[in-house]
Amino acid sequence: MFTEVEVSLPPKIAGLWFEPGRETMVALEEAAVAVASLDVSAGSRMAAISGFLLRSEAVSSSKIEHVDANRNDYARAMIGLKATDQARSMVAAAEAVQSMISDAGDTGEVRLEALLKAHKALMKDDPMDGHNAGSFRNVQNWIGGSDYSPRGAIHVPPPPALVPELMDDLMAFCARKDVPIMAQAAIAHAHFESIHPFTDGNGRIGRALIGSISRRRRLTKNTVTPIASAMVADVETYFSLLNNYRNGDVDPFVLYLAKSAMRASQAASESVAALDELPALWTDLLRPRKNSAEAKLIPWLLEQPVFEAHRAAYIAGVEETSIYKTLNRMTEAGVLSLVSQSQRNRAWAAMEVLDEVDRLNRRLAAKAV
Repeated sequence: MFTEVEVSLPPKIAGLWFEPGRETMVALEEAAVAVASLDVSAGSRMAAISGFLLRSEAVSSSKIEHVDANRNDYARAMIGLKATDQARSMVAAAEAVQSMISDAGDTGEVRLEALLKAHKALMKDDPMDGHNAGSFRNVQNWIGGSDYSPRGAIHVPPPPALVPELMDDLMAFCARKDVPIMAQAAIAHAHFESIHPFTDGNGRIGRALIGSISRRRRLTKNTVTPIASAMVADVETYFSLLNNYRNGDVDPFVLYLAKSAMRASQAASESVAALDELPALWTDLLRPRKNSAEAKLIPWLLEQPVFEAHRAAYIAGVEETSIYKTLNRMTEAGVLSLVSQSQRNRAWAAMEVLDEVDRLNRRLAAKAV
């Protein structure tokens, strides 16, 4: 029987200075350029590209935590139809990421209130931990070991009584402007994971911190860099370097995150180019008449890839009773797929848009080999 357990106490970092190595310094500059360039590349399709990048980050961040769902199930969850707990959790992750990053952009701060709000959005419907949503843990937790004992745990975070003080220190670090942006994002993320302030959801909220700092520092203005997509391509390296950070080995993790940001930005740029080609491909398949319902729906599919009939009718400017013929034709042509065939809640999806997330992850996995 356990009588005591040794915990890890992260240092206070609000006033500490980080001196990157030469390779890391160069990688940080290149990563900042890559992230900013991706943000600019969204161009006239800002809403569509921003939505795609947000989904990529949320889906990949969820997969790191072994939360996954098939594409039809995820599509149904996106518009609030009946879906599995995992699919709804993936949608909640996107809401949480967007909430944190938008708040950082609007206020110019990474605020503790916004972080707790994002955690509530992520966990409020969780069947096990919903009652802890939006609140720091009041119990001891650990990483590894078993659900019942910290024996063999990789990391035992600080006791719950110390969490508020350590989080205040982390927020003070996040407010600094004298640390390279991507280094600040990397250290904030790794330190958050070391504190592990929640009973669950730490990984997804901690990775959202990366995008929040980029937005606060104005490195990005519109998009989310899908860095979690690069992480999920090589999870073992990610966790190994994260564990080493807890032992004081900071530079390798900062270098890893900088390189991940570069790889993610490059792969995402390829996805942006692929998405840009879709409306022309759909037009070739359908040959719609000018100002027809099909012609109005085609450019909208990038922005809203999953929808029900009433929404499509509104965009097309027709009665709902008359939109079904258009949707059936688009489905027969392969532009759309039915993701819910319930008579009351039929829903369609432009699967090429949703599937680009998987293609992005496959490209990153190939580059990680």
